[in-house]
Amino acid sequence: MESIKIRTYIGNDGILQIQLPPEIANQELDVVIVFQPVIQKSSQSPTKTPEELGYSHKFVEEVIGSWEGDPLERPEQLPFEEREEIQWPTS
Repeated sequence: MESIKIRTYIGNDGILQIQLPPEIANQELDVVIVFQPVIQKSSQSPTKTPEELGYSHKFVEEVIGSWEGDPLERPEQLPFEEREEIQWPTS
């Protein structure tokens, strides 16, 4: 099985034209088409502010230090695992 990746434009008629290499002419093929629209990222669009994203302008001040549960504790760390040294074959 071989795969070919192409980027092409589909016009208003919805017709996809694919030209394959001549060495596969006169053969019966199973063809699978997977497509994904190309999304053009605009370098002109500015980054949205927190307010534009729906956050209050005091969001950070409101959430910093607001943990109200039991104090967080780090459990005791497990001992470091000692492993055998890798023996590389010599040539």
